[in-house]
Amino acid sequence: MAIFKLQINGRSYEADVEPDTPLLWVLRDSLGLVGTKYGCGIAQCGACTVHVNGNAMRSCVYPVSAVGNAAVTTIEGLAKGDELHPVQQAWDEVDVAQCGYCQAGQIMSATALLNKNPNPSAEEIDNAMNGNICRCGTYHRIREAVALASTKLK
Repeated sequence: MAIFKLQINGRSYEADVEPDTPLLWVLRDSLGLVGTKYGCGIAQCGACTVHVNGNAMRSCVYPVSAVGNAAVTTIEGLAKGDELHPVQQAWDEVDVAQCGYCQAGQIMSATALLNKNPNPSAEEIDNAMNGNICRCGTYHRIREAVALASTKLK
């Protein structure tokens, strides 16, 4: 076991865990940040996506020891108080979620895309979101919400 000092959603945390513990389990089990979901455990579905220094990262396979001094953002850290992030607003306006299980990871992937490319084409949206699986098949609404969010960021 080792103590890891982490910067998550602009706050400092400490976790006493094994160095190879996936960041997902540190977030959920050690720190109580349960918005990030477990999906497949092999970085294929995207439900566990968080940002590490602004980059979308699959937290189910990312060891806490690799975080270092990086800033981690989870779904809980997107909103500013009661004001939803523009991607979250667009998700609500388009009514993307059905079961909702994958949505935190979808939103985190969409946010990372828009942070790097604030005006993506439909093809760029599809390519960026391709690695996130939605069992309910809301892909057309996801694409629509990402496009709408890009207009809100301007």
